[in-house]
Amino acid sequence: DILQLRFPAGNGIPNNPRHPAVLARNALGGTRDDGAVRALMEANGWSGTWTWRVFDYDHYHHDAFETLAVASGGATLQLGGPQGEHVDVKAGDVVLLPPGFGHRQIAMRDGFRICGAYPPGQESPTVLRAEQGYAQDTLRRIAAVEPPTADPVWGGHGPLLKALLE
Repeated sequence: DILQLRFPAGNGIPNNPRHPAVLARNALGGTRDDGAVRALMEANGWSGTWTWRVFDYDHYHHDAFETLAVASGGATLQLGGPQGEHVDVKAGDVVLLPPGFGHRQIAMRDGFRICGAYPPGQESPTVLRAEQGYAQDTLRRIAAVEPPTADPVWGGHGPLLKALLE
């Protein structure tokens, strides 16, 4: 199952008018070692990988696309900012977020571990909080970020990348 999520701008979160967030259920086939998840994304050209959790406040990155791959456990994430929706994710699920797309962690369970990665040149994204708001220059920056050229899970022009670029 690959879902596209689109939400309007508002509440200090611009989201992305051109690209949806993409959620691929069980893309990793269930629980995986976080090192193996990071290695998979790196093998597909994504870098700046990490394992941790998602910040528990509404935020976005105006200068990067971000992949979040659930290695173990589960969590409830708020996607799209306060105007978005709560999405339950579990081991094996992968979320691909375009620049400007709000996200935060609401709850975690069962040893939740998530791995993040970024396209080349976007490995050090700026974290912008919803309460900071945003201006026209932020929207211009979001629009100028180059989309990834490879699917972080399947490589090449795989289904996650196709859904992002549709």
